[in-house]
This record gives sequence, C-alpha cells and structure tokens, in this order.
Amino acid sequence: MPAPTADDIDYSDIEEKYQVHYDDSFDTTLVVDGIPIIDESKLERLLTKFCKEFARKGVTIKPDDVFMPWNDATGKSKGYAFVDFRTVDDANLALVAVNNHPFDSKHTFKLNRFADVEKFMHLDESYTDPEFEEFKPKEHLRAWLGDPQGRDQYVTYRHEDVEINWHGKPSQSELAYKPDWKEPFLYVAWSPLGTFIATLHRQGVRLWGGSSWKQQQQFAHPLVKLIDFSPCEQYLVTWSNEPIVVHEGAKRGPQFFSPDDEGNNMAVWDIKSGHLLRTFSTLTDGEPPAKKQIHWPALKWSPDDKFVARITPGSMISVHEVPSMYLHGKKSLKIDGVLDFEWCPQGDKDKEDAAKDATNGDANKVKKARENMLVYWTPENENQPARVTLLAFPSRTILRQKNLFNVTECKLYWQNQGDFLCVKVDRHTKTKKSIFCNLEIFRVREKDYPVEVVELKDTVTDFSWEPKGERFAIVSSTDPNLGNPGPGITIKTDVSFYQLEHASGKNDFRLLRSLPSRTSNAIRWSPRGRHVVLATVGSSSKSELEFWDLDFTIEDTARREPSKEDWGSSIQLLGTADHYGVTDVEWDPSGRYLGTSASAWTHTVENGYAIWDFRGQEIVKHIQDRFKQFIWRPRPLTLLTKDQQKQVRKNLREYSRAFDEEDAAEESNVSAELISLRKRLVDEWNKWRVTCKKEHAEQRGKKHGKDHHEEEKEEIEVWIDEIIEQIEEVVVE
Repeated sequence: MPAPTADDIDYSDIEEKYQVHYDDSFDTTLVVDGIPIIDESKLERLLTKFCKEFARKGVTIKPDDVFMPWNDATGKSKGYAFVDFRTVDDANLALVAVNNHPFDSKHTFKLNRFADVEKFMHLDESYTDPEFEEFKPKEHLRAWLGDPQGRDQYVTYRHEDVEINWHGKPSQSELAYKPDWKEPFLYVAWSPLGTFIATLHRQGVRLWGGSSWKQQQQFAHPLVKLIDFSPCEQYLVTWSNEPIVVHEGAKRGPQFFSPDDEGNNMAVWDIKSGHLLRTFSTLTDGEPPAKKQIHWPALKWSPDDKFVARITPGSMISVHEVPSMYLHGKKSLKIDGVLDFEWCPQGDKDKEDAAKDATNGDANKVKKARENMLVYWTPENENQPARVTLLAFPSRTILRQKNLFNVTECKLYWQNQGDFLCVKVDRHTKTKKSIFCNLEIFRVREKDYPVEVVELKDTVTDFSWEPKGERFAIVSSTDPNLGNPGPGITIKTDVSFYQLEHASGKNDFRLLRSLPSRTSNAIRWSPRGRHVVLATVGSSSKSELEFWDLDFTIEDTARREPSKEDWGSSIQLLGTADHYGVTDVEWDPSGRYLGTSASAWTHTVENGYAIWDFRGQEIVKHIQDRFKQFIWRPRPLTLLTKDQQKQVRKNLREYSRAFDEEDAAEESNVSAELISLRKRLVDEWNKWRVTCKKEHAEQRGKKHGKDHHEEEKEEIEVWIDEIIEQIEEVVVE
C-alpha cells in the first residue's frame, strides 16, 4: 500500500479550530465632520492636531488611522474624515467623548457611525408616538436658602467626623446633617456660592449637595492635595504633589486622565459634566516634588469664569479661554520680569450690566458691562524702574502704569467691588539697611485712573479693604522681633483705619483713627462692612479678639462720611474676648456672627470652636480633641432687585415689629416652661417634706411609747432693723 501524501491528510478539524474570522463590518469606523478645509501643504499639521484632540478625550489614534477625502477640482479637503479604530469599544468611546468637541473657535466635531449611513437611507418614516418617561424632579441644590427662619449653616470636622449644623437663635440651632463618609479624606471645603461641599480622598475629589446630601460629582485625581473653585462654580482645579501616572488598563474617557497627561500634576475640570478640560505641570525638572513651594491658587480665574490665567514668573502670563482651554489670541502676554498678577473683581453693578448685556442684544440701549481687568507688577531691572500695570482684557489695552523706585516687594489688594486697588509697596533706603512701606491706591472708577500715595514709616503686616466701602485697615509694626518671631514672643502692633474724604474736593484717603500698642495681627471685616474684628492669630501667648463698630454714633449709615469735627469719633469698641490658641477667624454671611476655631493642624492645646455675636458676646463654645475645621457655608447674591431691597429698607419697622413679636412669643414660651419647671420642683419638694415629717413623727411616737402624734413646733426668728438717729453733715472743700 502506498504511503499517504500531504494531499491525502485531512486538515479540516485543525483549520476549523484556528480559522481567523475577518470582521467585514464597519462598526469600528466613524465619520468625523467639522474638520477645517485645507490644502495638501497643511495636511500633516492638521492630522497631528486631529489626533491630539482625540487623545485629550482619552481616545488614542494615529495619523494612519485617518482617511481624509479630497476634492480633485479644488485641490482641498472636503471637511470630513473616516477614522478606523482598533475595537468597537474604542469607537463607542470616541462617539461619546469627542462628539460636539470644539476643534477650534470655528469648527466643532460631529461624529457618526459609518454603518449608520445605510440605516438612515432605509429609515422607516412612519410616525409612532414616543414613549413618555415619568417625570422625576431633581432636588434643588440650594434648598437650604429656603429655610423659614433664614438660618445659616456651618460645617465642623473633628477627627474623622463631619457635622453640618444650622445656626440661629439658641432654640433654632440644631444638627442639619451628619454624613457617613466611610472613606478617609484630607479636609472639607465649601464652593464659593455654597452649592457644594467637597471632600478630598486618595482617589480624587467628591462633591456633595442637595437636601439629601448625596454625591453630585466626582473627579478622579489620585493623591489630590489642593482644590480651587472658579468664582461662578462652573470649574474646579485640582493639584497633587505627585505627577499623573496612567497605568495600563486604566479607565478611559473624558472623565479620566489619558497618556498625554502623564507627568503633569494640576488639572482643570468641568463641574457639571465631570469632564477633564486640561492638565498642567507645576513641577520643576530635577527638583523633588516634596521640595517644591507652590503658590496657591496657581491658576487665577476671571470673575465671570470666561478666562483662567497662569503666570510663568519672570517671563509671561498665559490666559486661556474656558471651556476650550485654548490660549487666548494664540499667544501669551510676554512681560519681562513679571512676578505677580490679580484679576479685578466684579462689583454688583458690573454683574447687573453683564446680565443686561446677556439678555438684551441691542448694545445701543443698554450700557455695556465693564471689560475684565487685571493688574501685574514687575521689579526693577538694571535701568528700568519697578512698574505696576493695569490692563484691560481681552482687548489687552494698557489702562494705567505707575513707575516705582527702590522697591523690595509689592502686594496687590483689590476692593471686593472693584472700585479701588491698593498696591502695598515695601521700599528700601538707598543703603538697603531699612525698609519702609507706601500704599499706592488706584481709584479705578474715575477717569484716567488717578493714583494716590499714602506714606507710612512702619512695616505693614496686614491690609484689608472694607467690603462695599471706602475704608481700609492696616496692621503695622516697628517691633525688632518682627522678622524672627519665636515661641513666647509677642509682636507689638498698631492698627490704623483710613477713609476716603470727599469734603476737601481732593478725594484723598485720610487717617480715621489709630489704635497703638496692640498685639493684633489679623483684620476681619464683616461682609456687610462697618463692623471689624482685630484678632491675634497663631500666637501661643496672646489670643485676643476686639470687636469694633466704625459707625457707632452715625444714625444714617448710608451717609458714611462724618464731619471734620467728628472725624474718627464714630469708632467704638463694642467688646473684647479671648479664644486661647485661635488659628482661624471667619464671619458668617450675614455679618452678625463670628466663628473662631483652634485647629489641631496647628497645635493640640484646647482645640475646638466658638461662635460670638458682633458685640463680642460668646454664644457657643465647644472644646473638642482633634478638632480640625470650622467653616461657614457661603451664600450667593440676593435675588431681590434694587427696588425690592429699597422697599424692604423702607418697611423695616414693620418687619422689625413682626420679629419682635416672634421674639416675645418665644421668650414667653421659655418663661412659661421655666415657671412650670420651678412649680413642679417646689411641689416635689413639699411632697417630700410632708413625707419626711410624717416618718419622723411616727419614729418619735414609737420611741416615747405614745400612740398619738405630737405636732412639731416650728420656731421662726425675725430680725427688725430700727433707725434710732440719722445725722447729715455737709463737707465744704
């Protein structure tokens, strides 16, 4: 029998086992519209940017995966492309993450499946009634503002326990919510308008809110250490001292880091969607992350959330548009030597004008809102003096510049309404052996932005504007221990108040009053102005609190400026207090109560918190071991219009009468409860006394062999004072 050949061997079972099934479907192919139309010379650059935009959303593709059709007649592209992905999952991820993603200011990606083209061609056009889902209302994230008593809230963090409390009258103060957050976290923080409370975990940041205090959003940034909200609560910045590492098999998508983000350590997120917008690096090559000193916040937001800026010390300020995160104008502000900058805040009037601009398209009838502004300063360099520059943005127009000489350092302080800017200039003498201070004050609302100089001889350690006012306070000192304070050393300071004087016609800031020989090192204005607390914070030997009223003798608080004779006489000390080891001082949003706390993060002696009224009277005080944080919940701006607010002020006596009746009713209820308690205690005492007398009489009767009960006699001794003689003498000096 002949030997079998290779052709006679049956390989069908092996071929069936190892057969490769080719995917001839188009489920991994997507059609991308919204691509700029270009010529062939720009193809390579376009494909590079195209792949980079996909990578920003967590989808990795290569230029070879992209096919771009061309118009042979014009020699240009047709504005769309076909993209092949490795798997169906990658295609689905791209469809969700990249669709409606802005490629640039004029083009937006629109993604569709290639397989859907045939489906849409044979689409059944017969109408069918849609299925309506049952409406499920979402909880209001600002429901706490509807509290009938108008109470505020505050959060406390002790050991691993967090409590959110209501604060009002003693009978109205109660626990609002005690969350059961089982995972350990670093600290808690409120968002600027009080909508969310954030917790920092090892895996990232979580936002909680609403009446149920459920999780509203989360951001996956491992080992996060610092966070910063944008002013309008639209965006969040997270920072870690460790660089981002994307491990193989890690989750991908717009909410997660991609391989392109590796090495960076700061991220910008969209709060509503939870999407990652961009990452940055604050790490220096060759320097260990733990050794790097971070200036926080590293990104500074414009007050309307339209721009976010970052400084590269000594060279430039980079302003990015939000949410695209593109560099505005495709270029940074090149400023040699720049060391610091600040955005100008939006005042209440500016916000009203911006709202009118947004709702009314006719610019001729509505006054345009003031353009965003920022201020920066540059130090002296060779023959160039130091300089402070006020810049309009996005027009990049220089509004005002001021040259400064013999400058050591500058600090920038905006008033919260954007009316004034103070530049605290630390100057040195020509010999550079001593330092003194000047205040350069820009009046931003006036024509040509005039600058006033307030000369001081001492070193200013703290500066603070009065909210919505024309006054400021400073803490200054000539103490020789100021530069090197040690344990047990108390720095002597002076506190001074200044006010803008209109009577002279010069509109200059004039000294209102000076308070010498203090130990205060912190100024805390009430959010409503007028009241201020001078505190000694962070000292192991002193912990004083002084409560001052700057309009104590002025009946009409709307007319703030006193006469020349009464200049400075309206300032009155309301009270003093002491909170040992105080580390934090903060007013509540109403400006009626002050919270102080001693945090275990600073020291471990008598940790806890206290609440005071604006006169310095203690309301609540709790000493708690391992106490860490006390923070008032912020409030957004009032929804009342100016006319409605005027109407409330006009009818303030009627409202006051209603509040007085509520207080009287509450006091009477308390009095009735107290009287009832006292009466019950007296009745119990009398009953016990009768029982004791009866038992005592029975015992005496048995002892003397008597069956009858003798009534006990009770002796009462009465003292009577009688005036026998009274003589009056007149002493003549």
